[in-house]
Amino acid sequence: MPGTAQVRQNGRVSERRPDLPIAYRAVVSIGTPIMTWSRLRVTGLEHLPRTGPVLLVADHDSYWDPIAIAVAARKVRPIRALAKSTIWHNKIVGAFMTNMGHIPVTRGASNAEALATAVDELRNGACIGIFPEGTRSLGRELRARNGVGRLADAVPEAAIVCARVNGTVDVVRLPHRPTVTVDFYLPAGGGRQPAESVDEFAERLLAELREGAPREVPGRGKTAAKYRAEVTD
Repeated sequence: MPGTAQVRQNGRVSERRPDLPIAYRAVVSIGTPIMTWSRLRVTGLEHLPRTGPVLLVADHDSYWDPIAIAVAARKVRPIRALAKSTIWHNKIVGAFMTNMGHIPVTRGASNAEALATAVDELRNGACIGIFPEGTRSLGRELRARNGVGRLADAVPEAAIVCARVNGTVDVVRLPHRPTVTVDFYLPAGGGRQPAESVDEFAERLLAELREGAPREVPGRGKTAAKYRAEVTD
Protein backbone atom coordinates (compact mmCIF):
# COMPACT_ATOMS: atom_id res chain seq x y z
CA MET A 1 0.00 0.00 0.00
CA PRO A 2 1.58 3.32 -0.98
CA GLY A 3 1.80 6.20 1.47
CA THR A 4 0.20 9.25 -0.09
CA ALA A 5 -0.34 10.36 -3.67
CA GLN A 6 0.24 13.85 -5.00
CA VAL A 7 -2.38 15.38 -7.30
CA ARG A 8 -2.31 18.73 -9.09
CA GLN A 9 -5.48 20.79 -9.06
CA ASN A 10 -5.67 24.33 -10.48
CA GLY A 11 -1.90 24.48 -10.55
CA ARG A 12 -1.58 23.52 -6.87
CA VAL A 13 -0.15 20.26 -5.56
CA SER A 14 -2.01 18.54 -2.75
CA GLU A 15 -1.80 15.17 -1.04
CA ARG A 16 -4.57 12.62 -0.82
CA ARG A 17 -4.85 9.19 0.68
CA PRO A 18 -4.37 6.33 -1.80
CA ASP A 19 -7.25 4.07 -2.74
CA LEU A 20 -7.64 1.36 -0.10
CA PRO A 21 -7.02 -2.27 -1.09
CA ILE A 22 -10.15 -4.38 -1.44
CA ALA A 23 -9.29 -6.50 1.61
CA TYR A 24 -8.73 -3.42 3.79
CA ARG A 25 -12.04 -1.90 2.74
CA ALA A 26 -13.79 -5.24 3.36
CA VAL A 27 -12.36 -5.65 6.86
CA VAL A 28 -13.21 -2.06 7.85
CA SER A 29 -16.71 -2.40 6.34
CA ILE A 30 -17.35 -5.56 8.35
CA GLY A 31 -15.66 -4.22 11.47
CA THR A 32 -17.49 -0.89 11.55
CA PRO A 33 -20.98 -2.21 12.50
CA ILE A 34 -19.39 -4.57 15.04
CA MET A 35 -17.53 -1.66 16.62
CA THR A 36 -20.68 0.47 16.48
CA TRP A 37 -22.53 -2.25 18.39
CA SER A 38 -19.54 -2.32 20.77
CA ARG A 39 -20.15 1.37 21.50
CA LEU A 40 -16.77 2.41 20.11
CA ARG A 41 -15.59 5.72 21.51
CA VAL A 42 -12.63 7.47 19.90
CA THR A 43 -10.64 10.35 21.35
CA GLY A 44 -7.50 12.19 20.27
CA LEU A 45 -7.88 11.44 16.57
CA GLU A 46 -6.46 14.90 15.83
CA HIS A 47 -3.07 13.58 16.92
CA LEU A 48 -2.96 11.15 13.96
CA PRO A 49 -1.49 12.97 10.93
CA ARG A 50 -3.40 12.48 7.69
CA THR A 51 -0.22 12.19 5.65
CA GLY A 52 3.45 11.46 6.15
CA PRO A 53 5.30 8.69 8.02
CA VAL A 54 3.75 7.63 11.33
CA LEU A 55 4.62 4.94 13.86
CA LEU A 56 1.37 4.01 15.60
CA VAL A 57 2.12 2.19 18.87
CA ALA A 58 -0.63 0.30 20.73
CA ASP A 59 -1.31 -2.09 23.59
CA HIS A 60 -2.53 -5.58 22.69
CA ASP A 61 -4.94 -7.78 24.66
CA SER A 62 -7.40 -8.98 22.00
CA TYR A 63 -7.53 -10.01 18.36
CA TRP A 64 -10.08 -7.18 18.01
CA ASP A 65 -7.50 -4.48 18.83
CA PRO A 66 -6.25 -3.93 15.24
CA ILE A 67 -9.82 -3.88 13.93
CA ALA A 68 -10.90 -1.35 16.56
CA ILE A 69 -7.91 0.86 15.68
CA ALA A 70 -8.51 0.55 11.92
CA VAL A 71 -12.18 1.47 12.32
CA ALA A 72 -11.31 4.36 14.65
CA ALA A 73 -8.81 5.74 12.11
CA ARG A 74 -10.81 4.92 8.97
CA LYS A 75 -11.66 8.56 8.14
CA VAL A 76 -8.04 9.67 8.55
CA ARG A 77 -5.78 7.05 6.97
CA PRO A 78 -5.10 3.33 6.53
CA ILE A 79 -2.70 1.53 8.86
CA ARG A 80 -0.19 -1.11 7.89
CA ALA A 81 0.58 -3.44 10.78
CA LEU A 82 3.51 -5.58 11.78
CA ALA A 83 1.73 -8.86 12.58
CA LYS A 84 2.67 -12.36 13.69
CA SER A 85 3.74 -14.54 10.77
CA THR A 86 1.60 -17.42 12.08
CA ILE A 87 -1.49 -15.55 10.85
CA TRP A 88 -0.28 -16.24 7.30
CA HIS A 89 -0.43 -20.02 7.93
CA ASN A 90 -4.07 -19.86 6.90
CA LYS A 91 -3.83 -19.17 3.17
CA ILE A 92 -7.11 -17.27 2.94
CA VAL A 93 -6.40 -15.08 5.95
CA GLY A 94 -2.81 -14.67 4.78
CA ALA A 95 -3.98 -13.44 1.38
CA PHE A 96 -6.18 -10.86 3.12
CA MET A 97 -3.30 -9.73 5.32
CA THR A 98 -0.99 -9.35 2.33
CA ASN A 99 -3.56 -7.42 0.32
CA MET A 100 -4.14 -5.12 3.29
CA GLY A 101 -0.42 -4.33 3.25
CA HIS A 102 0.44 -5.91 6.59
CA ILE A 103 3.97 -7.17 7.24
CA PRO A 104 4.66 -10.62 8.79
CA VAL A 105 7.13 -10.88 11.68
CA THR A 106 8.40 -14.04 13.36
CA ARG A 107 8.52 -14.02 17.15
CA GLY A 108 12.02 -14.72 18.47
CA ALA A 109 13.76 -13.94 15.16
CA SER A 110 15.71 -10.87 14.03
CA ASN A 111 13.05 -9.99 11.41
CA ALA A 112 15.58 -7.92 9.49
CA GLU A 113 13.59 -8.27 6.25
CA ALA A 114 10.30 -7.27 7.90
CA LEU A 115 11.88 -4.25 9.56
CA ALA A 116 13.55 -3.24 6.29
CA THR A 117 10.15 -3.39 4.58
CA ALA A 118 8.59 -1.30 7.36
CA VAL A 119 11.41 1.24 7.10
CA ASP A 120 10.92 1.57 3.34
CA GLU A 121 7.17 2.02 3.74
CA LEU A 122 7.64 4.60 6.50
CA ARG A 123 10.00 6.57 4.27
CA ASN A 124 7.32 6.42 1.57
CA GLY A 125 4.85 8.04 3.97
CA ALA A 126 2.99 5.03 5.39
CA CYS A 127 1.44 4.66 8.82
CA ILE A 128 2.94 1.55 10.41
CA GLY A 129 1.15 0.03 13.38
CA ILE A 130 3.13 -1.93 15.95
CA PHE A 131 2.37 -3.68 19.24
CA PRO A 132 5.51 -3.38 21.39
CA GLU A 133 4.50 -6.47 23.39
CA GLY A 134 4.73 -8.49 20.18
CA THR A 135 1.66 -10.58 21.00
CA ARG A 136 -1.54 -10.50 23.05
CA SER A 137 -0.79 -10.04 26.72
CA LEU A 138 -3.38 -12.64 27.84
CA GLY A 139 -3.38 -10.68 31.09
CA ARG A 140 0.37 -11.18 31.61
CA GLU A 141 3.00 -8.51 32.04
CA LEU A 142 5.26 -8.73 28.97
CA ARG A 143 8.43 -6.83 28.24
CA ALA A 144 8.46 -4.45 25.31
CA ARG A 145 10.18 -5.57 22.11
CA ASN A 146 12.62 -3.03 20.67
CA GLY A 147 11.23 -3.04 17.12
CA VAL A 148 9.47 0.27 17.64
CA GLY A 149 12.75 1.83 18.79
CA ARG A 150 14.65 0.44 15.81
CA LEU A 151 12.05 1.82 13.40
CA ALA A 152 12.06 5.23 15.11
CA ASP A 153 15.85 5.23 14.94
CA ALA A 154 15.85 4.36 11.22
CA VAL A 155 13.18 6.93 10.28
CA PRO A 156 13.58 9.81 12.75
CA GLU A 157 11.18 11.99 10.76
CA ALA A 158 8.29 9.59 11.51
CA ALA A 159 5.69 10.93 13.95
CA ILE A 160 5.21 8.77 17.06
CA VAL A 161 1.55 8.36 17.98
CA CYS A 162 0.15 6.00 20.61
CA ALA A 163 -3.24 4.27 20.59
CA ARG A 164 -4.53 3.12 23.96
CA VAL A 165 -7.24 0.45 23.51
CA ASN A 166 -9.70 -0.77 26.15
CA GLY A 167 -12.72 -3.08 26.14
CA THR A 168 -11.95 -5.23 23.09
CA VAL A 169 -11.70 -8.41 25.20
CA ASP A 170 -15.46 -8.11 25.79
CA VAL A 171 -16.47 -8.11 22.11
CA VAL A 172 -16.95 -11.90 22.11
CA ARG A 173 -18.69 -12.06 25.50
CA LEU A 174 -22.27 -12.19 24.26
CA PRO A 175 -24.89 -11.26 25.37
CA HIS A 176 -22.82 -8.72 27.30
CA ARG A 177 -22.48 -5.58 25.22
CA PRO A 178 -18.99 -4.09 25.46
CA THR A 179 -17.74 -0.54 25.48
CA VAL A 180 -14.60 -0.21 23.36
CA THR A 181 -12.42 2.88 23.55
CA VAL A 182 -9.48 3.94 21.38
CA ASP A 183 -7.52 6.93 22.63
CA PHE A 184 -4.91 8.40 20.28
CA TYR A 185 -2.28 10.54 22.00
CA LEU A 186 1.29 11.77 21.73
CA PRO A 187 3.77 10.15 24.14
CA ALA A 188 4.36 12.36 27.17
CA GLY A 189 8.11 11.92 26.88
CA GLY A 190 8.15 12.70 23.17
CA GLY A 191 10.05 10.68 20.60
CA ARG A 192 13.22 8.74 21.28
CA GLN A 193 15.64 10.89 23.29
CA PRO A 194 19.39 11.12 22.49
CA ALA A 195 20.43 9.26 25.66
CA GLU A 196 17.62 6.68 25.39
CA SER A 197 18.34 3.20 24.01
CA VAL A 198 15.87 1.52 21.64
CA ASP A 199 14.92 -0.84 24.48
CA GLU A 200 14.33 2.00 26.93
CA PHE A 201 12.25 3.87 24.36
CA ALA A 202 10.04 0.82 23.76
CA GLU A 203 9.62 0.22 27.51
CA ARG A 204 8.67 3.88 28.07
CA LEU A 205 5.99 3.81 25.40
CA LEU A 206 4.57 0.54 26.70
CA ALA A 207 4.50 1.86 30.27
CA GLU A 208 2.58 4.95 29.10
CA LEU A 209 0.11 2.78 27.20
CA ARG A 210 -0.51 0.53 30.17
CA GLU A 211 -1.08 3.45 32.53
CA GLY A 212 -4.54 3.85 31.01
CA ALA A 213 -5.04 0.39 29.52
CA PRO A 214 -4.61 -2.29 32.22
CA ARG A 215 -3.84 -5.76 30.88
CA GLU A 216 -7.00 -7.80 30.33
CA VAL A 217 -7.73 -11.48 29.79
CA PRO A 218 -9.46 -12.15 26.43
CA GLY A 219 -11.97 -14.81 25.47
CA ARG A 220 -15.00 -16.21 27.23
CA GLY A 221 -15.87 -19.16 29.45
CA LYS A 222 -13.21 -21.86 29.67
CA THR A 223 -10.77 -19.94 27.46
CA ALA A 224 -10.78 -16.88 29.72
CA ALA A 225 -10.59 -19.10 32.82
CA LYS A 226 -7.55 -20.86 31.39
CA TYR A 227 -5.75 -17.55 30.78
CA ARG A 228 -6.65 -16.28 34.25
CA ALA A 229 -5.25 -19.46 35.81
CA GLU A 230 -2.00 -19.02 33.88
CA VAL A 231 -1.65 -15.45 35.12
CA THR A 232 -2.09 -16.46 38.77
CA ASP A 233 0.24 -19.50 38.59
